Amino acid sequence: MPRIRAAVCHAFKEPLRIEEVDLRAPAAGEVMVRLQAVAICHSDIAFAEGAWGGTLPAVYGHEAAGTVEAVGPGVIAHAPGDRVIVTLIRSCGTCPTCASGHPVDCETPYNRDTGPLSTTTGGTLSHGLNCGAFAEAVVVHASQLAPVPADMPPEAACLLACGVITGVGAAVNTARIRPGEVVAVIGAGGVGLNAVQGARIAGAAQIVALDRVPSKLDDAVAFGATAGLLSDTPDLRAAFRAATGGRMADVVLVCTGAIAAYDGALALLARGGRMVMVGMPHSGAMSSYEPVMVAALGQGMLGSNMGDTVLARDIRWMTDLWRQGRLKLEDLVSARFPLDRINDAIADTKAGTARRNVIVL
Repeated sequence: MPRIRAAVCHAFKEPLRIEEVDLRAPAAGEVMVRLQAVAICHSDIAFAEGAWGGTLPAVYGHEAAGTVEAVGPGVIAHAPGDRVIVTLIRSCGTCPTCASGHPVDCETPYNRDTGPLSTTTGGTLSHGLNCGAFAEAVVVHASQLAPVPADMPPEAACLLACGVITGVGAAVNTARIRPGEVVAVIGAGGVGLNAVQGARIAGAAQIVALDRVPSKLDDAVAFGATAGLLSDTPDLRAAFRAATGGRMADVVLVCTGAIAAYDGALALLARGGRMVMVGMPHSGAMSSYEPVMVAALGQGMLGSNMGDTVLARDIRWMTDLWRQGRLKLEDLVSARFPLDRINDAIADTKAGTARRNVIVL
């Protein structure tokens, strides 16, 4: 059983501890990947703060890239030496949702407390977000991998495992943005910038980014937004109309977990528009809206989990767009940190100005 270093969460809202843990060999259908880069996602931070519960101790991290080191019995799609990304999308391939083309909603349960990780004394170590990627290596189900080009930098490749597919996928797969539509993106962080990219790729005529931080609006314009508005602008509807030549949004992508963003999103929608819920509030947080207006205006609300991504379908065209210079990846990286400084990377991410901080292994 390999012994690796990992960042372990022993108590919610406390710093992660770098320590040695045991990682068993891949079983049937599993793959071991030696990691080269893993990004800090707000979902990892929320789990480490206890926002959604879970067993401790745990190793979080789910936005990773590396090289296949070993494969378990029955794995034919991957081989040692392959460059891959590692995602939390674990799918059985046979349940009704998987068979219907929605692997992100796989119905087959997975017990993270009986996964491949354990403490050096044999104790339970939860396999956080199905990956446990705040570590030097992972063992995951083969369905959680997708190949990436050998010349793609690891710190860019790892972003395809969550932030990119979540944002771009929400725009392309969930919202199904059509050429000529007007799009609002609320929250211009790592996922929001990718929602902007997805709207641009889909052919949106106008893309208005909204955020509380002026510098993040500048980032959004650099990634393809046609305008940026501070979310606390007085009479936001009027300001939005002014930015779009009098139109409201056909699609509003909420890319933050802030309840205020959800409460105000419907006010930006045009008749027949659709709001896509991407950002994840903490459990128990509530939003409110007026149902009669949604019904009368023919509007809709959709949830988007991991951008409704199908790895075998979507990673290929996204890597093609990256090679063509139409999908920015390297520009999403704000800073690089070694594993020993993961708590600094988390603190910098929580400060709210980073696009994506990446742990380079």
